[in-house]
Amino acid sequence: MRPLASIAFLIALLAGAYPAGSQTQVDPGFAIHDRNRPAPPVVAPGTASTQAEAGRPPSDAIVLFDGHDLARWQHKDGSAPKWKLGNGYFEVVPRSGYLYTREAFGDCQLHVEFAEPDPPKGDDQNRGNSGVFLHGLYEVQVLDSYRSPTYPDGQAAAVYGQFPPLVNASRAPGVWQSYDIIFHGPRFDAAGHLTRPARMTVLHDGVLVQDDVELTGPTAHHQRPPYTAEPDRLPLALQDHGDPVRFRNMWIRELR
Repeated sequence: MRPLASIAFLIALLAGAYPAGSQTQVDPGFAIHDRNRPAPPVVAPGTASTQAEAGRPPSDAIVLFDGHDLARWQHKDGSAPKWKLGNGYFEVVPRSGYLYTREAFGDCQLHVEFAEPDPPKGDDQNRGNSGVFLHGLYEVQVLDSYRSPTYPDGQAAAVYGQFPPLVNASRAPGVWQSYDIIFHGPRFDAAGHLTRPARMTVLHDGVLVQDDVELTGPTAHHQRPPYTAEPDRLPLALQDHGDPVRFRNMWIRELR
């Protein structure tokens, strides 16, 4: 079958080809082609997903959902997940609450696959609504935006309330889709002043939809909250917005 977002694995190769925390400027401490320069660590790339089967993560990824259990997740109060486990996926149980990772993460490459309810129900923001929250604060919108209009900064793959996606790459309801997110969180000095805004790059089904955008602060509905000092590492979150959206094949690579 046709690979699902095979470009995601090109990202994995590129991200894995350099030591975590790779430089953005040439290091003057090494000569060109210096053979004494430390070699990049070896990472085995994963495999692409198909509609029938989830792919294999890169060898250095932390698997957040392997198709079997939600051991790495909890509700905000620390209770066990109430979301539904299916055959290789898990599904939002409406009004059960957001899910949060038990572990905190910082700058990262995050892979998420999701499928919208089929047959679809509702319209606008009430059509397959969920969300992926980096640091639990910065949302990449999950929505059924296949032939279903809404406000642009709230459609699928939007950085909610801030950046519409460059294009609408949504697939039909019931079809597995993917997000590949590169996230660099904000930084603050000892006094709590912002020294680096959060930045995000997103590919939706292998298509670039957010190109290294600089966030104004946490995302919110009809609000633009300012930054407030936060740790470098915080849990990820998945939104319960009342729709039975499905998720599978979630993994993360930390960029130290």
